[in-house]
Amino acid sequence: MKLHVDLVSAEGQIYSGSATMVFVAAEMGEVGIAPRHAPLLTRMRPGQVRIQEEGQEEQQFFVSGGVLEVQPHLVTVMADTAERAADIDEAAAEKAKQRAEEKVSKAEDKVDIAKAQSELAEAAARLHLVKKLRSTQ
Repeated sequence: MKLHVDLVSAEGQIYSGSATMVFVAAEMGEVGIAPRHAPLLTRMRPGQVRIQEEGQEEQQFFVSGGVLEVQPHLVTVMADTAERAADIDEAAAEKAKQRAEEKVSKAEDKVDIAKAQSELAEAAARLHLVKKLRSTQ
């Protein structure tokens, strides 16, 4: 049995295809989705989406957050932003994390602090994914 997976962002469709297993960084932890999974609607946190297809290399993506919808044979990942993990520039990710850390240290009111912490979480998750991919190669 297989799932159909659609990964979309505001920029457009990033991936559409079949899978035997999908892993998503949901708000409360990583979720593994197999065919015939119970219906689910949840928010995603910044992190990795992995799509596995039997006999093929695992597809890996970074999402900055968004919404995950699961039906028994359909997974829809609606990301705020998304990119293929292999396309992430490590140096740019490191700089983004440093800028976010500076914003956190300079933020003064609650709104600025919350926004800076959100940017830092996204930048840290992107950098973590890049380093993880590099260590497995």
